[in-house]
Amino acid sequence: MPFRDLLNKAVWAAIYLLFILAPLFALLAGRLPPSRDFGTEFSVAIGYSGLAMMGLQFGLTARFRYVTEPWGEDVIYHFHRRISLLAVGLVVTHPLILFAIGSNKLAMPESIRDVPWGARFAMLSICSLIALVVMALWRTKLRIRYEIWHLTHIVLAVVAVAAGMLHMAGWGFYLIDPWKRALWIGMTVFWIGLLLYVRIFKPLFMLRRPYRVAGLRTERGDTATLVMRPDGHPGFRFKPGQFGWLTLWGSPFRITGHPFSFSSSAEAADGRVEMTIRNLGDFTSAIPKVAVGQRVYLDGPYGAFTIGHPADMHVLIAGGIGITPMMSMILTLADRGDKRPLILLYGGKDWESLTFREELEAQKARLDLTIVYVLSNPPEGWTGERGRITADVFRRHLPPRYADHEYFICGPNVMMDAIEAALGQMQVPISKYHSERYSFV
Repeated sequence: MPFRDLLNKAVWAAIYLLFILAPLFALLAGRLPPSRDFGTEFSVAIGYSGLAMMGLQFGLTARFRYVTEPWGEDVIYHFHRRISLLAVGLVVTHPLILFAIGSNKLAMPESIRDVPWGARFAMLSICSLIALVVMALWRTKLRIRYEIWHLTHIVLAVVAVAAGMLHMAGWGFYLIDPWKRALWIGMTVFWIGLLLYVRIFKPLFMLRRPYRVAGLRTERGDTATLVMRPDGHPGFRFKPGQFGWLTLWGSPFRITGHPFSFSSSAEAADGRVEMTIRNLGDFTSAIPKVAVGQRVYLDGPYGAFTIGHPADMHVLIAGGIGITPMMSMILTLADRGDKRPLILLYGGKDWESLTFREELEAQKARLDLTIVYVLSNPPEGWTGERGRITADVFRRHLPPRYADHEYFICGPNVMMDAIEAALGQMQVPISKYHSERYSFV
């Protein structure tokens, strides 16, 4: 990994820790309240930390390119999901510790009307967090539409953070100094400002730079390709393997954007971009009905899953619809006249469902391209690879010195986990392979 990328990652990791720890340490400066027992102080510390981590989630999902570029958008979103669970755990543990040590702070008054308003906001914050986690982890099982879940997710997050701040202000034990109150209020304003940036200011920019659907192609595997051109502006340049957030219906202010990889060449001179989308039974089933000339909106490009690393050859490993960023890489390398060997290992269910099958074969005339199809349900008489892509498949089709090649992996999570484990068995260093996990939620 280049030193510049390592430095960028280290800087942003340090900034993230600073935003979490600095407010906590600031509470220990200036005037201090009377000391209390360890359990109470520890409970308060993890509560403050959890709240700070919750607020920073607005920043992680704000799609700042200079923040996401070193890591990749998919890594940021998966980190967001895991760190959110940790933050929720800290916040919920805060009252549990107080309960365990028998703190008088949890003593219930005789009447519900006598409950301090700070305690009421604490309950509101915790209930919002629990609802947020349940809907995030079990959205599919609960059959909640993505758009409804997304809006609810945002509302619950804002309520949880705002109620948490009001809970802090209600007790005010550590916020006796005005500057400490101003610090936490300022942080809350900053967090909400990040949300407003994503939901208001960025859509305003997108509204001035729309795209038009210039074509629609039906592909194999119940898949369709949208061809889009910029409408009244030059568009943006992307790197092969990157993706964008597509809003097909309505304005960019609506919560209807979905992430899709670009499947076209990054060398297109007219700003044209293509996205290839498989019918998954949700809103994607309406893609074939999109009319040519329809106005759409694109927010991008994003992602660090892209070629450009020094290597003797590229090895692309795709499963299912994970072929879309690989197609962009192949077309881009062909347009650039790249002469390095290129091997594509393409796993699919059956022969007829392999998206881009004919287009891939056509690129052999422009590239030193080898394609290895691996089918889990091959047709009668199939002489190619069967089952799954494994270390044995790699050894049969890749030249030795495996650690010299650059690997790109995209497909279902189970497949990607197995391939990363296989590359580890082959002594390929982790810096030589790159993964794109396209399931963000």
